[in-house]
Amino acid sequence: MTKHFIDFDDYSHEALQRIIDSAMTLKAEHKSGAFNNSLENKTLAMIFDKSSTRTRVSFEAGMTQLGGHSLFLSERDIQLGRGEPVIDSAIVISSMVDAVMLRVSSHEDIIEFSKHSSKPIINALSNQSHPCQILADLMTYQEQRGSIKGKRIAWIGDGGNVCQTYMQAAKIFGFELNIATPKGYQPSQPFIDNYRTSVSHFSDPMDACDGADIVVTDVWTSMGKESEKKQRLNDFKGYQVDQKMMSAAKSDALFMHCLPAHRGEEVSAEVIDGKQGAVWAAAENRLHAQKALLIHLIG
Repeated sequence: MTKHFIDFDDYSHEALQRIIDSAMTLKAEHKSGAFNNSLENKTLAMIFDKSSTRTRVSFEAGMTQLGGHSLFLSERDIQLGRGEPVIDSAIVISSMVDAVMLRVSSHEDIIEFSKHSSKPIINALSNQSHPCQILADLMTYQEQRGSIKGKRIAWIGDGGNVCQTYMQAAKIFGFELNIATPKGYQPSQPFIDNYRTSVSHFSDPMDACDGADIVVTDVWTSMGKESEKKQRLNDFKGYQVDQKMMSAAKSDALFMHCLPAHRGEEVSAEVIDGKQGAVWAAAENRLHAQKALLIHLIG
């Protein structure tokens, strides 16, 4: 059976931890200047219907560093963007490459693609989840602070795809997740129902940050929601992660953000650029976590 990486809860804690440990080894190897050709002559197809910086650069660079190749396929470049059925695209593309990465709006399209693909599928972001980002965040915390088991993470802001993957990770890795969202911006009800044992919900973000080991946020207006920006700026008043909010967390708490960030909206410049910010370390770790993931799936 073909292995895929679509949602965190498709994997056990042990399997995810092995990928993180491998990522740390690969990072040390890369920093030492050693070469790794684990994916020599392998090809990754990368399908995008959303703009991307970190996802595209990290997967392309990762494949190159492992001796492989990558193909960037925007919806403007392939027939999928002109209405070709997902099934047909999955059959054809997977017959020519060794893995397929999708950064697309529809989670259902990723599931459908995986059902008809003969090669591993990677969810590099959908409207439901963002497992590659959380893999890098967990790696970053482990590098800087050790095991995340039993720790407290505060999620502040929109309860969208990144938040929902944190909910899955909380259950698997055994950490507490405090979520503070404005009314109407909570995670989807199935996620609230499925992960209630690991998650606490707050209306006041200061309460959610109390004693936290990590404070995490995301943009208030995600791609595709630009028409809602004015309303969202009003609805999210009081949810900016600033130094006052960080002071409610532990003194050595880390701040994380999946990027891109809007200083002065969801986070203050003082926090993201300050000593508690682990944003840039996590962004770099996307490269190494995904290299480990690629080796796990196709190496």
